[in-house]
Amino acid sequence: MIAQMRDIVANELAPTATPDQPGGLAAALYAGGHVEFFNYGFADDATQRPVTPDTLFNLGSLRKPFEATLVALGTLHGELQLDDRLAKYLPELTGDYVRRITVGELVTHTSGMLLPTDHPPWPSDTFSRAQLIDMFNSWRPQAGEVPGKQRVYSHAGYVLLQLVLERCYGAPIARLFEQRIFKPIGMNATSLPERGEDSRAVMDEARMQRAVQGYSDQGMAIGPIGNQQSYFDFPGTGQMFSSPRDLAAFVAACVDGHSVDPHLREALRMTQHEAFRVNEKFGQGMAWETVHLPEVTVVDKPGGLNNASGYIGLVPALRIGIVLLANRGEYPHEIARYRILPALAKLMGPH
Repeated sequence: MIAQMRDIVANELAPTATPDQPGGLAAALYAGGHVEFFNYGFADDATQRPVTPDTLFNLGSLRKPFEATLVALGTLHGELQLDDRLAKYLPELTGDYVRRITVGELVTHTSGMLLPTDHPPWPSDTFSRAQLIDMFNSWRPQAGEVPGKQRVYSHAGYVLLQLVLERCYGAPIARLFEQRIFKPIGMNATSLPERGEDSRAVMDEARMQRAVQGYSDQGMAIGPIGNQQSYFDFPGTGQMFSSPRDLAAFVAACVDGHSVDPHLREALRMTQHEAFRVNEKFGQGMAWETVHLPEVTVVDKPGGLNNASGYIGLVPALRIGIVLLANRGEYPHEIARYRILPALAKLMGPH
């Protein structure tokens, strides 16, 4: 069956990563306790350095499930509660609306809050921590938003969640990821580097040699190798870097969890649970989205920048998952949600 699964994945991916398309693509399939890797194209077109399972990609919003996992772990350990108001951790949040928001609403994108950094026209400025707090304090409902009553996807909301977690634990977010998630799962290549002055991740030379050059969907190089982007000019607000191999280990922990600590296994499951139903087809968990298709329910998270695309899709009922990482913007990751995972589910038969 693994060979048939490989064929399904390869047949769908190959047309999206032909030599005339910029950069490369890496995928990892986890099924039946087994990992298969798929590699196409180049991590850097200029040097023709090939993509491998150990190439380091910018994860974009694939970082969010890791913040969500910290929240879930915190609730299991009794260190925080989903119904805690944000002001419990950040008393500087004094605005009428934001002080009513809970940790649970922030992590499930149901706070209703949306900042100018969340949608076009994109700001040209960066914002300090104090400016971010000020923007949240001055935010007012635009269209009758009520905490917990709507799903509004917000990048800035997760930056605020970072500040909540850092205050709760008295430690930088990168250290929390490392100690509570990366090390226990064995994700040795994954990190949240600081952002240098040239918007380049601060990584040692060995890691930088494994990092990708990012491209637009038209093939223009965007930023240096190791490029990080953020509207926020304070520590911990850049993107994570990881490899297909490490994310395959994360997927295995999410859908199988045999080898991880029971608390972490339960936290990973908690994040996937649908907390808010958007419509007949879509629901929202803690960072993860739930997609109810006729043949299968997919739990997934897409992410992307103008020079990076990523996707993690899980079918927890069948203990399968897939990772897609591309070093170009606008990669058509929907093929995993609507074609690859349903085809794999069909192959595995009734469940």
